[in-house]
Amino acid sequence: MPKIYFNTPQRLTQLIGANTTVIVAGRRTGKTDSIASPFVLRNMQRMPGSTGGIVVPTFKHGLTNTIPGILAALKRWGFENGIHYVIGRKPPKSFGSAIIEPAEYEHVLSFYNGSRAVIISQDRPGSSNSLTLSWLLIDEAKFIDYEKLKDETLPANGGIKSYFGKHSFNHSVMILSDMPQTKAGSWFLHYKEKMDKELIQTIEATVYEIWRLKEKVRECHRRGITPPQYLRKEIRTLDKALNQMRSVAVYYKEYSSIENLQLLGENYIKQMKRDLTPKTFQTSILCMQLGISKDGFYSSMREGHKYNASNFEYLDSLGWECDPSALDCRADKDVNPDAPICIGMDYNANINWIVAGQPNGKRLNVIKSFYTKFERKIPALVHDFCTYYHAHRNKTVVYYYDTTALGSNYAVNTQDFHWVVCHEFERHGWRVESVYLGNPMRHDEKYLLINQAFAGKQRLMPFFNRQNNDDLILALQTAGVTRGRNGFHKDKGGEKLAETEEDLLQHRTDGTDAFDTLFIGCEKFPQTVISTFSVSGVS
Repeated sequence: MPKIYFNTPQRLTQLIGANTTVIVAGRRTGKTDSIASPFVLRNMQRMPGSTGGIVVPTFKHGLTNTIPGILAALKRWGFENGIHYVIGRKPPKSFGSAIIEPAEYEHVLSFYNGSRAVIISQDRPGSSNSLTLSWLLIDEAKFIDYEKLKDETLPANGGIKSYFGKHSFNHSVMILSDMPQTKAGSWFLHYKEKMDKELIQTIEATVYEIWRLKEKVRECHRRGITPPQYLRKEIRTLDKALNQMRSVAVYYKEYSSIENLQLLGENYIKQMKRDLTPKTFQTSILCMQLGISKDGFYSSMREGHKYNASNFEYLDSLGWECDPSALDCRADKDVNPDAPICIGMDYNANINWIVAGQPNGKRLNVIKSFYTKFERKIPALVHDFCTYYHAHRNKTVVYYYDTTALGSNYAVNTQDFHWVVCHEFERHGWRVESVYLGNPMRHDEKYLLINQAFAGKQRLMPFFNRQNNDDLILALQTAGVTRGRNGFHKDKGGEKLAETEEDLLQHRTDGTDAFDTLFIGCEKFPQTVISTFSVSGVS
């Protein structure tokens, strides 16, 4: 078997082996691949017949991120589907039995020795019902509903002490995330205060001492000498002490993606700085904790304005080993396939946005947002939209635009933005219903209109599909304001810094401008009366 490389955060997490582990790390630090996967494998191998829980914010996330990452790691380490484990079906009779078998196996990873891991998605009602768990992995914790976790899942992590009480990792919890940007998503950061630093240092020293003594034993074997009994006795004593310390330890650590530079390479970090919005780069790559704008431009936006909307029937049909790139609009429960899709856009030399939505009664559901960077211009952006919505039955877009789309085109060719957008949609077989909004609304008027809408004082209230608008939601939550003679203005000062070589992506408000256009269009210029589209499972 080939040697397996673990970076420093991955090695430390495994060596410390705390009962409660919280890792807040940037993208591509190998959280799922080499932190979560060894945790799952250790628990399933060393507690045969146990049942653990893999908690994900949404079924779609589990299907496309967490589970594929774990299965890929298992395969790389020599574990084969159908031989060592099965997922989504009843295990073969040759497999060991679980101490408590699950009621169904559709969302269960079954190991050959009888261990089970139940995939618990918070957007799927009843995922934690009647479970008795011996461990929990909580992935993408910043998107986890803590109240639901506390009420439904954490109480299930009681385990079976008569079987596994001797293990320090019985009832263990691993929490993984990059840095949250909202108060609700910050529920796990308090574990930093719960960590006993001296205990962690003692664990580290004990691990090193055990390694040093084992090296002496190995050296004796290499020289053909019987190791002294005191060495083995001391190792056993230290092992016992280490197990006791680990069983009560809380380990909290923050890492930036730079920690995995040896594998990622410098170009990846540069590319992420170029391609991500600045706040996403700071939180997701550098793992910086940012203050939340309490009096921002969208100050009336609340956590309740976000929702999950997975089409479980479609996602179930794909199976746990599907290609994540196969996901399209059929995975979304909030889309009315027989209604047009309304869009607002923003145009820039370095970033172009489409924000898509559908009015639904008194709601404006922002169903998805798209953006392209640098050399990928508007044609590529429209292509991304049409690819994702290829199965949408009503191939009509209601395209809201203002004067910023007319008379100029520094991002595409000699035609203006409006012409290019219409041409590209029509080329992909879509009908475009263009709706002209005139000059952009003044910022103080826009501020009042949109915040009244969030407060329920306009005809429509905006709601955002959490899974499909990650960067847009972040941009809205952190958009600042400036105050002038005419009242509130959106702080767009960062856009002026966007073209500097040191910070290429200070376009933090571009996506919010596309959302503004979409909302103003749907609120002030409704084109189609859409009957209320009832969606079960939207939360």
